[in-house]
Amino acid sequence: MNRAVIREILDWVKHIVIAVAVGILFINFVGQRTVVYGVSMTPTLEDKDQLVIEKISPKIGNIKRGDIVTIYVHGMLDEGKDYLIKRVIAIEGDTVGILDGTVYLNGAPLDERYIRGDYTYNERLTDEVTVQKGEVFVMGDNRLKGGSNDSRSLGVFDISAIRGKAVFRWYPFDKFGPI
Repeated sequence: MNRAVIREILDWVKHIVIAVAVGILFINFVGQRTVVYGVSMTPTLEDKDQLVIEKISPKIGNIKRGDIVTIYVHGMLDEGKDYLIKRVIAIEGDTVGILDGTVYLNGAPLDERYIRGDYTYNERLTDEVTVQKGEVFVMGDNRLKGGSNDSRSLGVFDISAIRGKAVFRWYPFDKFGPI
């Protein structure tokens, strides 16, 4: 082989290695594709919806009430599914409770136009919960009885378990757009 061909091959290899490295860094630290499994976030998200999750907000402490997040829960779910996707209802310092099917946040009824059904079941939540520093209280949007495995039955989650925030749905195409 002549030198020009070798240089061309090395140039291609260099660019491929750089592209793979950038891709790995992006997926590990910036964002990734996630598939929704189950109906716990219906009607906002449906089974098999495909989302873009950004990973920077949890690292810099930018999680707010109403955000839809992925939470790592190793060993709690079916084989190979170690993530829940839920809506943040309360952040540190908030008090949350459920009375007569209505969610109360800091003593006021929470306006939840996004939920499935018009009644939120308590599941195992019997008293008000005050969210401590470094924790979040999350629930699925499917509030029908048994519709979501969330903080009502599992308790609060440490904010360090949040792996990302859902920002965009790219499939199905008829629902393409920001979340």
